[in-house]
Amino acid sequence: MSDDLNPDEVYLRPTAIIDSDHPEIIRFAQDAVGDAGDPSEKAKLLFYKVRDGIVYDTRSPFHLPEHYRASEVLRRGRGYCVPKACLLVAAGRAVGIPSRIGLADIRNHGASKQLLEMMGCNVFAFHGYAELKLHGRWVKATPAFDMPIYGQHNIAAVEFDGVHDAVFPSRNLKGEPYVEYLTSHGSFADLPLDALLAAWKKQYGEERVLLWIKAIASPEAFQNGSEL
Repeated sequence: MSDDLNPDEVYLRPTAIIDSDHPEIIRFAQDAVGDAGDPSEKAKLLFYKVRDGIVYDTRSPFHLPEHYRASEVLRRGRGYCVPKACLLVAAGRAVGIPSRIGLADIRNHGASKQLLEMMGCNVFAFHGYAELKLHGRWVKATPAFDMPIYGQHNIAAVEFDGVHDAVFPSRNLKGEPYVEYLTSHGSFADLPLDALLAAWKKQYGEERVLLWIKAIASPEAFQNGSEL
């Protein structure tokens, strides 16, 4: 269930995963925003810091809370969409912007053969993005892909101006179907990891998820981790 408490309070507090009070998160966020005063400008600067400063990696560890903890994502320097969203949310809170996690199922029509073989389908269950409250309204920001990904896969980069939603485009640069948003699972003050893992096991099969956990424990699993 989505959090519906006082949004200007619950979405500013640190949590076990969104550790916005961690010194490294505070430093990261302050370095990104510099002297910016307007919340939208701060959010924009944070978005690009996370989008391009953290490598997108579909083979990042995913089954423990620490794999999503913002300070650990920052230390690791890589992650798939959900860890990167957790970092952006934590950074937003660190500079006083109410921020939360949004989760939705999407269909990636442009998924690579390698990723389709790994997942068994082109549905990404519990895709994650950030939502930031800017000038009285919630705005979506999807920092998942770093710039090299866009160049490699003929996708228009997701850009964020701090005013409009920044989500994956429905078509690629050739006009072909790209991302289709299927089901929204709501918005949360902290990552509902148990629900995420349960959804993955239902979507991909428990045996496949357990194989991913074992594979990621091997260093070679991180090779070519950004395949789409």
